[in-house]
Amino acid sequence: MSVSYGTLNENVKHSNGPTKLKMSFKEEKRPLLDDSQSDVIEGAYDDTVLDLSKPINNAGSEKLQEYDPLLHRQIEHPTTDLDTMIHLLKGNIGTGILALPDAFRNSGWVVGIFGTLFMGAVCTHCMHMLIRCAHELCRRAQVPFLSFDEVAEYAFKTGTETSKKYAKLFKFTINLFLCITQMGFCCVYFLFVATNIHDVIQHYFVDINIHWYLLLLLFPMIFINWVKNLKYLTPISLVAGILTCTGLVITFFYMLQDLPSIRTRHAFSSWSQLPLYFGTAVYAFEGIGVILPLENNMKTPQDFVGLTGVLNTVMVMVTSLYTAVGFFGYLKYGDKAVKGSITLYLPPNEILAQSARLMMAVAIFLSYCLQFYVPFQIIWPSIRAKLSTEKSRFIGEYAVRTSMVIITFLLAAAIPNLGAVISLVGAFSSSALALILPSIIEIVTFWPNNLGKHNWILWKDIFIMLFGVVGFLIGSYVSFLNVISPQQ
Repeated sequence: MSVSYGTLNENVKHSNGPTKLKMSFKEEKRPLLDDSQSDVIEGAYDDTVLDLSKPINNAGSEKLQEYDPLLHRQIEHPTTDLDTMIHLLKGNIGTGILALPDAFRNSGWVVGIFGTLFMGAVCTHCMHMLIRCAHELCRRAQVPFLSFDEVAEYAFKTGTETSKKYAKLFKFTINLFLCITQMGFCCVYFLFVATNIHDVIQHYFVDINIHWYLLLLLFPMIFINWVKNLKYLTPISLVAGILTCTGLVITFFYMLQDLPSIRTRHAFSSWSQLPLYFGTAVYAFEGIGVILPLENNMKTPQDFVGLTGVLNTVMVMVTSLYTAVGFFGYLKYGDKAVKGSITLYLPPNEILAQSARLMMAVAIFLSYCLQFYVPFQIIWPSIRAKLSTEKSRFIGEYAVRTSMVIITFLLAAAIPNLGAVISLVGAFSSSALALILPSIIEIVTFWPNNLGKHNWILWKDIFIMLFGVVGFLIGSYVSFLNVISPQQ
């Protein structure tokens, strides 16, 4: 699959009349999940001049109202609805799902069930919010699609005079949290692979410190991330998907055997542990970064939203699967589920169980480069612009790739506690991307006169923001304490 983002060039002209912002669509290919070409036909979009003397969402231009970005997307290799469903499932199901029994241990099974369903509904709604804002801003800018950071930038740039001052800052904030989130995922992937391989080898051969496994993984991780063109990794990605599905089926096979009575498990754990649940749960649901790239690349993007659209269909499946893994995993293993992955509790004496661990470890190892690709594409362009020769750019790219992998290795080695890292990444960065920032974007995009009757959209977004901020602050604090002094 390939994803293309529209990039806008702005030229602000000052005159005695109203301030004008000229926006032109420039072709730029920035694939996210693989690197086969997806070209927008050059020259298909005319320059348009927007009057920014007042908030653009109040301008009422007939031309802007008539422009439909979905009808102006011309993509060489668009994805079908089924392709998009598969990619969206893959984008949401990773190491987070295996940590949900630990999340339920921190919340209790009743709070865990309703909390996970609620979290799924809120995160899905925030994804819809982001798409709605993207469509509105595309209509204003007369371009077919925008990326996450561009949506944030143009929400502020086409808003009030005050908001325009913070457009670049908000775009930087989006990219910063994207980098933190994805690099955090890479740290979790390092730890997940090392921990599962450590347990298998410990059982059959010898017990070696987990740091040696992290070091042994470093060089293969570097080499696989030297591959610049992700289309060459497409077959490997397919293998990773098959291994993940097979590993989950085997995990369910063991998880559903000899279940104890529900009375032996806590319906509610404790208030002090709830922030850890929040961090792990929001980490698992963090798929908002791939929403716009997937919707932008669809053959029929109108099928993505709607009551029975691709997004709702997939998120209902994901939320149901998360709830099932969390509930049955906690019911099966109870307070022992503290390691951050349910695969670590499969019977060590059975070959099938050990094969499931290895399958999941290999699948996550092969998926590392997909998580790595996002922060690299954010960081590398600014470094590349400072290098003047082709040779320096060639060497520089490999140096940046290697350095970024080493950074994730060092962070993983410094905190070899899988569950604590997952909760910290979720509470600190995932909550910002999935809950707080989309709410701010929607308020700014439709401020002040398009926020619904009695400004219900404003109050709804404020509630989601407060929920995210409380989870961000308390969850990050408690998760950080858990990193320093892990629960036994």
